[in-house]
Amino acid sequence: MTDSPDGIPSAPLDPDMFAPVCPSSVMPFRVGEKWTGMVIRCLDGGPRRFNELRVPLRAVTPKVLAETLRAMERDGLLTRTAYEENPPRVEYALTPLGRTLIPLLDAARAWSETHLPHLLAARRLHERDAS
Repeated sequence: MTDSPDGIPSAPLDPDMFAPVCPSSVMPFRVGEKWTGMVIRCLDGGPRRFNELRVPLRAVTPKVLAETLRAMERDGLLTRTAYEENPPRVEYALTPLGRTLIPLLDAARAWSETHLPHLLAARRLHERDAS
């Protein structure tokens, strides 16, 4: 047992606290995986084409963006609609499931806006102490 910050002994962690079928093992994106959240933001206003997404997501390579879009489609977060036109046209749109992530992104953004100065100060302190 270890002591908590208030000096009270903490119970040992349960070795089975993460079940093999834990929902977190199939999460559609990791916390901090920036491209999925950014794609959701880009599609919030409606369907977009690949090259439209590349404008605000200019830091992501086309390969990584394509992989992100495929993974999001696999997870049911967006749809990919191909139109048989010349030249061919493909649009990506959020599904109702994908839209359920918007409030979570809003909460993460609000947390970041509130706590970013503290986080950056902690990083600077850590870097100073490490050198």
